[in-house]
Amino acid sequence: MAALIAGPLAAEELRVAFFNAELKRKGPGLLLRDIARGEDAQVAAVQSIIKLHAPDILLISGFDYDGELRALNAFNQGLGEARYLHLFARRPNTGMATGLDMNGDGALGTPKDAQGFGYFSGQDGLALLSRHPIKAGGVQDHSNMLWKDTYNAHLPSYPEGRPFPSREAQAVQRLATVAHWVVPIALPSGKTLTLLAYQASPPVFDGAEDQNGKRNLDENLFWQHLLDGRFGPPPAPPLVLLAGANLDPADGEGRHEGIQALLTHPALRDPRPKSAGAKQAANANHIGDPALDTADWRDPKPGNMRVDYVLPSRDITVRDAGVFWPGIGASSQALAERASRHRLVWVDIQLP
Repeated sequence: MAALIAGPLAAEELRVAFFNAELKRKGPGLLLRDIARGEDAQVAAVQSIIKLHAPDILLISGFDYDGELRALNAFNQGLGEARYLHLFARRPNTGMATGLDMNGDGALGTPKDAQGFGYFSGQDGLALLSRHPIKAGGVQDHSNMLWKDTYNAHLPSYPEGRPFPSREAQAVQRLATVAHWVVPIALPSGKTLTLLAYQASPPVFDGAEDQNGKRNLDENLFWQHLLDGRFGPPPAPPLVLLAGANLDPADGEGRHEGIQALLTHPALRDPRPKSAGAKQAANANHIGDPALDTADWRDPKPGNMRVDYVLPSRDITVRDAGVFWPGIGASSQALAERASRHRLVWVDIQLP
């Protein structure tokens, strides 16, 4: 019998993607209705883009949550042969009632008075789709961490120093606008790939107290603190941060140091995914590299910005990366614009 000589193991290669698909609707069950009818142009466009890029692991932001994941399952079935075997979502903070005035306008029960802006509980959530098993029992869900309890919290205040909008509100205000997840994925080799997943608040739509800007800052800095071990042992590599940071490192409003801290963190690498379409659509006063942009909010303000990220850990080899932003006149330009103001960001990785 011939001897079997063991050779080196083949490296695992994966495509990991983030897509703020903006599939949120203004009432519970409406997204499921639109998916089930099979006639919604936006839903079809998002599904087409996913099938075109075929990521092995995909985090979708802006996807309405329901307790039985009916909308997510229906959406996944609509992918046909490209559908995923493993799905994960939990109730987000968006639309979660507090019973308090959370923005200081004197009103109660508005979308701005929820833990995260939302017209109903579950609106605008996160959804994870994977071709490999999700270790649901190993998920660390930091979504219920109070803002005041995060490291070096930048809490808003009135000019005279009183907590904004009130001490009572700050006592219950969660840090995560949507969700903060640490999700382990079981790979065929027996290794575990850990995902750091979140969607942050936009750093605008507030007043001089800069409530949203400061919350966005601390939401992004949370992951720096997590990687630095300030909340206990940091997650072990290999890992990938999948982020709707809602913050550009140079352009637009917001406290840019929040995302800059992640882009330069020694545990992560920035693949700098680019597209021809983003560069062509750049507004005139752009500061950063416009080819890196991931969202199109039209000119003159705020214009195009880089706000969506896929950042692998340093031990991971990046094979390729890109943003689905077709150039002007491309046959798929209309497809991208029909799906969302954001563009799908993908990175091809090889695990150590």
